[in-house]
Amino acid sequence: MALVSILQTDPGIQIVGIAENGAEAVQMVERLQPDLVTMDIHMPVMDGYEATRQIMNQTPCPIVMISSNYDSGHIFDALKAGALTVIKKPTAKDSPEIFAAIISQLKLMADVKVLRHWSEDRMKAKATAVSQPPKSLEPAQPRGVKPRLIAIASSTGGPGALATILRPLPADFPVPILIVQHISKGFAEPFASWLDRQINLSVRIGRQSDEPKAGEVLIAPDDSHMLVNSRGSIVIQKKLPHEPICPSANHLFHSVAKMYGATAVGVVLTGMGDDGADGLQAMHDMGAYTIAQDKESCVVFGMPAVAIARGVIKQVQPLDQISGTLSKLVRPGN
Repeated sequence: MALVSILQTDPGIQIVGIAENGAEAVQMVERLQPDLVTMDIHMPVMDGYEATRQIMNQTPCPIVMISSNYDSGHIFDALKAGALTVIKKPTAKDSPEIFAAIISQLKLMADVKVLRHWSEDRMKAKATAVSQPPKSLEPAQPRGVKPRLIAIASSTGGPGALATILRPLPADFPVPILIVQHISKGFAEPFASWLDRQINLSVRIGRQSDEPKAGEVLIAPDDSHMLVNSRGSIVIQKKLPHEPICPSANHLFHSVAKMYGATAVGVVLTGMGDDGADGLQAMHDMGAYTIAQDKESCVVFGMPAVAIARGVIKQVQPLDQISGTLSKLVRPGN
């Protein structure tokens, strides 16, 4: 009950109900229509994953997973089902600064307008009715320049989005993929393990001096920036005190622009804020191919919206079409 005690210290937060299990949570959300739900993954009767899935299908609202078990794959199943993010379950021994950070993050998530949760079945059914991209955006087609690397940024809603676009890619995918996913400290490693089980490609956390390989996905650590140097090797860089976001998509994209130029693809997926827009500008200016997830399939249309508004995106697509575009770009003859 540490979380309840923490939330009660903020006069701007009203706790309208406490559910004893997942099934009760589903019923209470339908009845009370709260601005935000905090959900433990381990509960009797119905676990947090199934409760999240039912809530997002019946009464969609912002859900934040609370967990002390970093290694639970069910956390990321719940994120894929529509939960916004995961934070470490607080204890009474945590510092006031940690309590304040939790309250701040929950308030931020409560303001998220849940547009829609797109299950894979819904996306497949919608695929034939998707409108064409604006004429100002280039269609995915052979450009005479074969990409050597793909860099992807995602935040709120990212784990499920990443699984969706990477799952169709084969194990022999001919280029490496680097990912910056904004995630709470302690959860990057289990996220990489979960994603590795979801897709054909090999997934792990990037390490200093790694050399990205074809068919491999490297994810930035949750407490450091991940970049590539002039030799194409991975550089892990610690966060500086003044930096608000770590890992930063801008750091990755800027380094990719310098190293790979036009032989790279930059992708920005669902997420809050504007991280990645500056780096995509650099990639775009160097001739790289840039893709943004469309508003309708985003959990939060923040990061893609900023990049699109800046005019640095060549292709805006629904989530379920991005993998096909990536395949065409790296294997234009297929």
